[in-house]
Amino acid sequence: MRSRMSILVLLAVLLSAAVTSAQTPRQRHFKFTYAFSVRSPEKGRPLKVWFPLATSNEWQQVRVLSATGDLPLEQTRESEYGDRMFYAATRKADKDIYQFKVVYDVVRLERVGLANGRPIDTGAHLQKASLHRFLAADKLVPITGVPAELAAKETAGVNGEMQKAHAIYEYVFRTMRYDKSGQGWGRGDTLWACNSKYGNCTDFHSLFASMARSQKIPVRFAIGFPIPASKHSGEIPGYHCWADFYADGGWVPVDISEAWKDPSRKDYFFGTHDENRVQFSVGRDIRLNPRQAGEPLNYFVYPYVESGSKPYSNVSNEFSFEDLPPVLQAQR
Repeated sequence: MRSRMSILVLLAVLLSAAVTSAQTPRQRHFKFTYAFSVRSPEKGRPLKVWFPLATSNEWQQVRVLSATGDLPLEQTRESEYGDRMFYAATRKADKDIYQFKVVYDVVRLERVGLANGRPIDTGAHLQKASLHRFLAADKLVPITGVPAELAAKETAGVNGEMQKAHAIYEYVFRTMRYDKSGQGWGRGDTLWACNSKYGNCTDFHSLFASMARSQKIPVRFAIGFPIPASKHSGEIPGYHCWADFYADGGWVPVDISEAWKDPSRKDYFFGTHDENRVQFSVGRDIRLNPRQAGEPLNYFVYPYVESGSKPYSNVSNEFSFEDLPPVLQAQR
């Protein structure tokens, strides 16, 4: 009898451990290097450099291991979204090349946003004004006209915010094609996406944002970098972006372009962001701090440079990652 009881206790412990493990978000621990060079700036002219600073949030723990540059680095923060950044400047450029490099230690958690069909993240830390901003149009993300008409059609007869957001997600998934050929993609231009029906992650999520916002569902745009699931180290050629929407009292993550790449995970990416990413900023139409002379940035993931008072584009980027041993428990 005692032996049988011991076995039952052991089974209960193992079952409990399995359930806990299933409920524990996956994590990825890696070193991320953000480096770039400003080449051949006009000598004797003022040079200003801004680039985003990855910071910790509920889903990623970030530690700066080193931050170096050929100009002194100042940490600043813009007021609309709270995005943090590095800023460097000189009154008179006197070098042929200016180099900058930041190395991060990152623990990224899988973000599971739904439990039994209900949002987990209530967004209690956000003020109502924040929700209003995520209902508003951006320069390339209109909430009237064609995308609003599409949203009205796709959600006709659908009741509830969550159900409407899902209907829009399904529309973008089946209508858009992930394709980076030709020109026009990558700007996150909703009207272009409506016409072309292809693009990258910015185009997918801009269309989703326009349609959902037109239905009074707030959508938040985030951008950073993908960490390849099939590799343990290497260069990262470009950014990745994603979104989440606010419905039924909470924020729900979506990643439609990743779902398109792997249709078997379509349901997963409605309500989840996987751990293979690192976030750098939120929002569109970004006004930097100190304020740039040029137009607000469409999004903020790459360095932005001004020579004199004009945008300067002769910048080469080098992004890379290296997996590190898992940590026992990510700090949240």
